[in-house]
Amino acid sequence: MGSFKGHVLPGTLFLVVGAWHVWAAVARFAADPLGFRFRVWNPVGGGALRHLELYVIAGGAFLDMCIEVLYSTHLHFLAPGGGVNPAHLNDLEHGGMLLMFFLFGALALISQNTSRYLPLTEGALCLVGATAFTAEFLLFYFHSTTHQGLEGYYHYLLVVLIGLCIASSVLGALLPESFPADLASGLLITLQGLWFYQTAFTLYGSMLPEGCHRDADGHVKCHGHAAGERGEQLANFQLFAYVFLVFVYALGCYAVAAARYGHPDLRTMHATEMERRENGADRGGFVGSSALSREQGVI
Repeated sequence: MGSFKGHVLPGTLFLVVGAWHVWAAVARFAADPLGFRFRVWNPVGGGALRHLELYVIAGGAFLDMCIEVLYSTHLHFLAPGGGVNPAHLNDLEHGGMLLMFFLFGALALISQNTSRYLPLTEGALCLVGATAFTAEFLLFYFHSTTHQGLEGYYHYLLVVLIGLCIASSVLGALLPESFPADLASGLLITLQGLWFYQTAFTLYGSMLPEGCHRDADGHVKCHGHAAGERGEQLANFQLFAYVFLVFVYALGCYAVAAARYGHPDLRTMHATEMERRENGADRGGFVGSSALSREQGVI
């Protein structure tokens, strides 16, 4: 992944799966809010494309794994004197991470198609997904390629997003009826895909911040502390922009889903929530307001 295409390929996989997960979650909630259940994967219709998401995960991870292990190493991943070639240790680490996502997709497919041999519940699949994200987290946290400076900061933000993906997957197993947990899972996967793209364009593309350059080995170096700090501030702004973008995307999906699939229970739940808020406002509105009212009465 230490290249432009090495970040764009997994970024595309996360972005497509995450965007689909967000839409499917809000559509299922709008159609049946009271019967909503967390899903680690979402079927595409009811025909031959039902398991398309799982095929995309397993096939995309396998393709990327082959690129990392076979193409990038040119089959020279073993040193002449024996052992692993240190020059390609980075590629093998990435291949191991992608193997976990391939296993997740393959296990989910087997569980759905052959309930006799590997019947896994949705909660179990959530934990398998959390395990794949944990492998990714450990890869980028304990990396053989030591990222420093601006490279290290972009990968640090990526590690934060991966950690949140782990937490949302575990929450899905613990809170199987939680719509916020399901929506958060899709949003974080989408955000991770977008950040892979941004890392590719910044560190290996044409968006390198002013005052920074790539040395002969391809590492990003910044001229002085001020340039490095400006690059990190730019990374913070970019992440904020992507958070805002996925927030707008989620709102748009919810508006469309509510208009197309809105169940009467959805409007009932909304009316009940608004009534509860109005009653709460009439009684004081927030914690401590009654005490404030009593003080004003004394005065």
